Amino acid sequence: MSANGAVIYRGPSMLDGAPIVVIATGLAKSSRNEKTGDMVQTWIMREDMHPSEAVKTGADASVCGDCPHRGASCYVQVWRAPAVVWKAHQRGVYPMAADLAAIRALGRGRMVRLGAYGDPAAVPAEVWSALCAEASGWTGYTHQWRKAPHLRQWCMASADSPADGIEARAQGWRTFRVRLEGEELERKREFVCPASAEAGRKTDCASCKACMGSSAKAKASPVIIAHGPTARRFALYRNGQSVPAH
Repeated sequence: MSANGAVIYRGPSMLDGAPIVVIATGLAKSSRNEKTGDMVQTWIMREDMHPSEAVKTGADASVCGDCPHRGASCYVQVWRAPAVVWKAHQRGVYPMAADLAAIRALGRGRMVRLGAYGDPAAVPAEVWSALCAEASGWTGYTHQWRKAPHLRQWCMASADSPADGIEARAQGWRTFRVRLEGEELERKREFVCPASAEAGRKTDCASCKACMGSSAKAKASPVIIAHGPTARRFALYRNGQSVPAH
């Protein structure tokens, strides 16, 4: 497609049946995200309301499920990139991918990010299967790992504590764990994310390819120190304290 984005799914959320839309961007222009590198980015959003409104009303559960960081310690600033993509969709900027074959073509030879915003569990598995079929690789993360075992081949279980990591790995998942500074890694099962500040940003996600779920060559799982503007909120969450809404 000549457009920089395309709708790859419109329909009911697999989480609660509400109307959602999934838009792939970065099709014609390289992504500017320094950490991820050049990847096709996918945005999973309520189609019927602005992302900020969805967060305020709790309707973001349609795309985020029961993620504990919704509206509080989530690192995604929905009023920025998600809002821009949603508004463009409302203006009819993005064409609809005709079928699964067209979606397959969008990912061909590219690195793909499953859920720059939103949880992949909200989307029918056949969409991800098509998008990743001929991709050079992908990244994917889900907080719905206890409910969506079918995503293991594509996604990492998002773990918020050592206990989460142990539980998820016991269920056959590879994990991506966010830790507090000074928190130890589980020996031989975890390693420091090479795209993180603590690792000296040795590479980016597009080059690393460690976060491809069970499809990755890596057997151990990456860990990263909570960072960015929501790091303090994550620390409050981990310490069992109340996290104020955004």
